[in-house]
Amino acid sequence: MLTRSRGRVISVDAARGDALELTVDIGGEQSKAIAYVSLVGPVSAEDEVLLNTTAVKKGLGTGGYHFVIANLSSPENGEDDAGHIVKARYTPVQHSVLSVEEEDSPEHVSIKEFQSLDGIPVIIGQLHSQLAPAAAAVKRLTRPNARVAYVMTDSAALPLAFSRNVYELRNKGLLDTTITIGQAFGGEIEAVNIYTGLIAAKQVAKAEAVVVCPGPGNVGTGTTYGFSSIEQGEIVNAVNILGGTAIAIARISFADPRPRHQGLSHHTITALGQVALTKCTLVLPMTDQMRLLTIQEQIAHSAITYKHKVRILDGRPGITELKDRGIKLSSMGRSFDEDPEFFLAASAAGALAAEIIRKQHEFHF
Repeated sequence: MLTRSRGRVISVDAARGDALELTVDIGGEQSKAIAYVSLVGPVSAEDEVLLNTTAVKKGLGTGGYHFVIANLSSPENGEDDAGHIVKARYTPVQHSVLSVEEEDSPEHVSIKEFQSLDGIPVIIGQLHSQLAPAAAAVKRLTRPNARVAYVMTDSAALPLAFSRNVYELRNKGLLDTTITIGQAFGGEIEAVNIYTGLIAAKQVAKAEAVVVCPGPGNVGTGTTYGFSSIEQGEIVNAVNILGGTAIAIARISFADPRPRHQGLSHHTITALGQVALTKCTLVLPMTDQMRLLTIQEQIAHSAITYKHKVRILDGRPGITELKDRGIKLSSMGRSFDEDPEFFLAASAAGALAAEIIRKQHEFHF
């Protein structure tokens, strides 16, 4: 059950696209909150707001933010949304978007005429924090930079605007287009599902590489199949159905205290070994020899070993690119220095995508 509180806005601290970061007073106690302008309209200091406080009270990973349900000081209706595809359906924040596929979309014909992804590399991650190293590696290794599209799935956060990461990557030129699929919303392109999201990346965004990752807030339960990033296997299948080149990011950690995530995470082993019915390339980063042997041993005892191809590539270029641009890395509260293999694996996947792009360009010329 959701928990709610009334609060007063003390200040608007930052505006990040559709997201406003607020300081609010709730019964004399100051807290952080986020308002999505597209859902609740503009919010100003001294406004009275109704807040969803559920995540903070349960200690969930939202960074300690409450979320504005309504601006009680400005309750009037906003303008009608464009389009006919409703996202967050049958919830109090349902709203319509102009989806790229629908007949009113100027891109409808382009989507309808799609035939194939023509081998475009699609990098498929399991955590939002894998996005930056993957995209940065593609950009660094394809100068002049290849166009990179980000497809955000709906297995975690639904509003794209919640991600500071995406906002920074977009502003610093490491992402060229954002696409939100399913119930996720707020991308520059909206799409109904993973298939049309990928099609839009090629037909509309003219992407040469695509990174598919959830938004922030991955869910796991400690069971074999009860985790949101199991979708990685399903996305591998979608990429192959559409004629793309599927590249899987390995979730690797030697800092995570949970045994099921040490070395190669059981999330990767299950998604690729059990759920993916078509082939992909799983990319491992160059790293300490003993750690690499540990990962290879895990793969050898899984279905990955006979279902998919495994490559080992240098993951440093993406990390270097991010450092050069002043972008900090963090996942599960751990920095690059604390958990380097996690980030190197995502960058190594981006390096393979860059290799494919370079070969495609050589073929065309």
